[in-house]
Amino acid sequence: MLELVVALAMAAVLASYAIPSYRAYSARGHRIDAVIALHRAAQHIAANPASISAPPRLPPGLESVSARGTIVYRLELSLSGDAGGEYELKAIPDAQGPMGGDPCGTFVLDTLGVRSNRNPALGGAGIERCWSGRAA
Repeated sequence: MLELVVALAMAAVLASYAIPSYRAYSARGHRIDAVIALHRAAQHIAANPASISAPPRLPPGLESVSARGTIVYRLELSLSGDAGGEYELKAIPDAQGPMGGDPCGTFVLDTLGVRSNRNPALGGAGIERCWSGRAA
């Protein structure tokens, strides 16, 4: 009986370290997937300039980032500026998804390739950490 209690205590200690590490690892993967999806959508727009039209839309398959059937981020294309072809691509975390309360917030990529995040708590260093997948 004592051995069972010791084994359960060891399993509890291991789980207390493993679960937060797994969540951080999973969040990093979701952030990287969002960044990849933004760059893929930007490549599609560059290859098909006629795809920027009113109303702006992304083709099926590029409008969301999902993991195991759950939508994690929704991609949104919005025109910015006059008819010069300027745009902003946003990866918005789904409120009910696993990244709903993520400190990195919304990822933004514009026509010139400038990367930013829509979260007022982030500074410049936080933005670079988010875009590399690490937490802010």
